[in-house]
Amino acid sequence: MSFVELLDHVGGMGRFQIIYIILLAIPVFMMASHNLLQNFTAATSEHHCHVHININDTPYTNLTGKLGARDLLRVSIPMDSNQQPKKCHRFITTQWQLLDPNATVTNITEMETEPCTDGWVYDKSIFTSTIVTEWDLVCDSRRLKQMAQSIYMAGILVGGIVFGGLSDRFGRRSLLIWCYLQMAVTGTCSAFSPTFTAYCIFRFLTGMAFSGIVLNGVSLSVEWTPTSTRAIVGTMYGYCYTIGQFLLAGVAYAIPNWRWLQLVVSLPFFIFFISSWWFAESARWLVIAGRPDQAVKELKRVAKINRKKEEGDKLNIEVLRSNMQKEIACVKNSYTIVDLVRTPVMRRISCCLCFVWFSTSFAYYGLAMDLQNFGVNIYLIQLIFGAVDFPAKFISVLTISFIGRRFTQALTLILAGLSILANIFVPQDLQTLRTVLAVFGKGCLAASFNCVYLYTSELYPTVIRQTGMGLSNTMARLGSITAPLAKMLGEYFPSLPLIIYGVAPIISGIAAAFLPETLNVPLPETIEEVERRSRHLSDEEQQMKILLKSTLPDPAKEAS
Repeated sequence: MSFVELLDHVGGMGRFQIIYIILLAIPVFMMASHNLLQNFTAATSEHHCHVHININDTPYTNLTGKLGARDLLRVSIPMDSNQQPKKCHRFITTQWQLLDPNATVTNITEMETEPCTDGWVYDKSIFTSTIVTEWDLVCDSRRLKQMAQSIYMAGILVGGIVFGGLSDRFGRRSLLIWCYLQMAVTGTCSAFSPTFTAYCIFRFLTGMAFSGIVLNGVSLSVEWTPTSTRAIVGTMYGYCYTIGQFLLAGVAYAIPNWRWLQLVVSLPFFIFFISSWWFAESARWLVIAGRPDQAVKELKRVAKINRKKEEGDKLNIEVLRSNMQKEIACVKNSYTIVDLVRTPVMRRISCCLCFVWFSTSFAYYGLAMDLQNFGVNIYLIQLIFGAVDFPAKFISVLTISFIGRRFTQALTLILAGLSILANIFVPQDLQTLRTVLAVFGKGCLAASFNCVYLYTSELYPTVIRQTGMGLSNTMARLGSITAPLAKMLGEYFPSLPLIIYGVAPIISGIAAAFLPETLNVPLPETIEEVERRSRHLSDEEQQMKILLKSTLPDPAKEAS
């Protein structure tokens, strides 16, 4: 009896699994809020230098008392090509002559200007307060805004490395509980940050917690559900994240102050921390970790909740050991990240998945974290970007379940890359078409994410599944950290970011075609099992080639 059969024996997809999946899914609604939060908390409002003018000093006495705000800006701040005040400079001396239509005005470009030495005035009609307006992250400090997001993504990267390895050693449940608490505490502290440096530190720790929640939540759901329902469960989590994008847009619209918004999306994790104590540790991991007595206890608990108490009472350590000798034998071995590339098949899987995770995250965040540049209301574009996930993930779950994981992974990446590259040839004034192509590309990347989480957990064996997920998560975070840097290359060649964002998914889609198919295949428990399956498939392909060759006529014999 394998673990899959043992799981069916105690109820399969029963009440326990349904409750478990729901409790794991609820926090996912809030995950998008943290991941995409800086679209709103770090939004850049229209701004210009502070203006200090004594109206009584004007040489045009007939204008005294008649000057409007627009006139004051005109004489104080140079205008750009769109006749809007420049954001980072002002005239050293007030240029009153610009108000006199009869005066001969010298070349405006020759008028001396200076940086905004005493601050900026911000348009607060949309956002009353953001980290940009609070800490003046504009002009020479504008890169600090992108740095804050990169630091958060770096936290997710570090969290993948740290919590991926720790959960293989200490268990999925313990690390998940800890990450819920860390997310709640550090997210709340971010809302009360006194300085930009403190804000970045707390966001880094929040990113670490985010990574731990994703890794351990996915592993627990996969390891407690039957093979036939894994795709549906994985897609359900994807839809929860999608709905979370809608929630973020609504909450951000209702709360335009960044501190209150940060606090509102962080406090629910205290509730998730409390409810997570009900979770059962993965019985698969308990067996691998050499704790079969605890595994039996958890399986009996599952059987009782699933109304299979009689079947659960028949389980004991001897039964578990006699039917899971292969898994228990793994206890004698110690596994590290080196085992991800030690054998030929594992090496091929790890390399291909690194490409897939990096490019999916790289292109996804290149699009999703650039909402203000679409020329559409930021709340509306957030809703549109969230809405496209529904059909994208629905179609992906159909192809995942009936055609296969490999086909879905390769197709979504290639289509995403092509749609991004297509935007290079669309003129800037066709903003609607450019937005449609970007939304389509984002939908394909969302479908790719939907597939790759499930695909990765099925490709790696139980003994190093979390280590493999940690490596994959690391590559995804490298992609998300690199995405803003690629955007900056547009200052040198406008189309270069789109070229990079488009080519990367296409290359990774090709790499995905070299991964093994896992449709309706039980989760592998050991590295040897992964290698053996690949050899078995290779033998079958070789036999098929020999059979086809023997049945087809020989052209040389026919010619003679």
